[in-house]
Amino acid sequence: MADAQKGTLYTGITSDLARRVYEHRNGLVEGFTEKYKVHMLVWFEAHASAESAISREKQIKWWKRKWKLELIEESNPEWKDLYDNLDG
Repeated sequence: MADAQKGTLYTGITSDLARRVYEHRNGLVEGFTEKYKVHMLVWFEAHASAESAISREKQIKWWKRKWKLELIEESNPEWKDLYDNLDG
């Protein structure tokens, strides 16, 4: 998630993406995303298991910012908010 194009970034995992993004967007989750107004879903990937999602999250959190920006821009070069296109 991001607050703006190339702005503050947040990486997390969930078993229900639409619900979790809704919570972040509506200030229902205290912490980082609330404090920094990180409400735009700009990138996501699905995983077959919680274990693989956790492993990937940890990997991405250690990445350089430049790598994270490149990952987002590969599939979302205009930094569109993907929330409205989620199923569910």
